[in-house]
Amino acid sequence: MNLFDVYPLNPIEIVKAQGSAVWDAQGNEYLDLYGGHAVISIGHTHPHYVKRISDQLQQIGFYSNSVEMPLQRELAQRLGKTSGKEGYQLFLCNSGAEANENALKLASFHNGRKKIIAFSGAFHGRTSLAVAATDNPKIVAPVNETENVVFLPFNDEAALEQAFAAYGETVSAVIIEGIQGVGGIRVATDGFLRKIRSLTTQYGSVFIADSVQCGYGRTGKFYSHDHAGIEADIYSMAKGMGNGFPIGAIAISPDITPWYGMLGTTFGGNHLACAAALAVLEVMEQEQLIANAGRVGDYLINELRKFDRVKEVRGRGLMIGIDLPEELAGVRKDLLAKNRIFTGEAKPNVIRLLPALGITQAHADHFLEALSERLSAL
Repeated sequence: MNLFDVYPLNPIEIVKAQGSAVWDAQGNEYLDLYGGHAVISIGHTHPHYVKRISDQLQQIGFYSNSVEMPLQRELAQRLGKTSGKEGYQLFLCNSGAEANENALKLASFHNGRKKIIAFSGAFHGRTSLAVAATDNPKIVAPVNETENVVFLPFNDEAALEQAFAAYGETVSAVIIEGIQGVGGIRVATDGFLRKIRSLTTQYGSVFIADSVQCGYGRTGKFYSHDHAGIEADIYSMAKGMGNGFPIGAIAISPDITPWYGMLGTTFGGNHLACAAALAVLEVMEQEQLIANAGRVGDYLINELRKFDRVKEVRGRGLMIGIDLPEELAGVRKDLLAKNRIFTGEAKPNVIRLLPALGITQAHADHFLEALSERLSAL
């Protein structure tokens, strides 16, 4: 059987990883500033993380959600404390797409409505409703198409007000990334997020804060939406939550009441997933990684803005987009091939930095020197 060919691959086999370094099959070392799409939050193969999962596997790796699992309650309590959302409720699942799918479904259950407001440049996942709320027609199959999703311009308060004035009583939910990842590291303004909060409250709609990529401490606060000083009704999360172990979740306002069978999952919240997620939160606290992400991220952003050949630098903390002119479109590939530095991309010419939250200023300086070298060479 062949693999279904949907991924363009770099001709590199990674066989070992530690912290922010990875090694290929030939023994070459690379600096990882992408973390597999913002997944590696506490660093590759962190010893506490490895021990937590290994110890759990010696006891039990999986049983269904039909029995008591104290690990789930422990995770909910620690996540509530770390995120500042102790009054919220936690539903555990397996991925960011599943988290957003459940968030949108839950909103509709809650208020009995169908219409969803999403925004230009949005990416919320590839499952049925999540992809319908994603601004990329190419990946929306005919069966996913629905008239229930309305796209508005990103950061346009006037358009949002007009939409609510026109059909606000029918709006089930507004879903927005605090910082768009696939959309090019575009930051939702604090004023725009506050406007969403005001209008959703006024009209009885649900505010869904998609924090799958921009959450979990990456921006210097736990959720990037926190920078606006507001609270959403539902926060979706995944990527950095398990440091590579598949896990996702939604944190749900106490105003939303559950009933048996409302949501469900086979693998969500299993013993190993909870052990991984607990290890991540423990390391984040012990090593003060959220503060480090803010500090090193601010340093990187400030230094990057000094490069005169860079069109724009966007982001917060360690979620950074470097927008390059078309003639420098090859810089990202050269950073990998010539400097052995992994970064990400967003179309058309944005380099995305999504490293582990514990990277040092030395790592940042290494990247800055490599970028300067690449820009000078072109």
